[in-house]
Amino acid sequence: MSSADLNLWQRVLRRMETQVDPEEFRRWFAPTSYASDSGDLVTVWVPTEAIHRHLAAHYSGQIDRALRALRPHCSIRFVVTGVADDDDEDY
Repeated sequence: MSSADLNLWQRVLRRMETQVDPEEFRRWFAPTSYASDSGDLVTVWVPTEAIHRHLAAHYSGQIDRALRALRPHCSIRFVVTGVADDDDEDY
């Protein structure tokens, strides 16, 4: 799949995958999914509040830089869906 076929969040994920340890990427980024893109705001679904907090606390700067490199003046919003296979797992 070429970059032109990817939504903006998938393109951000490709960048993050090169900057983050593979296990960290699998644990914190892989469960996320693209929700919508209004041009200046990309909405991403995350399955748990724990993942949302971890991404915000540890990766917000990297995510913002990757996003702005692809589309300046764009921001991201994470929405917790409350749906996860491993809700009981401690993060």
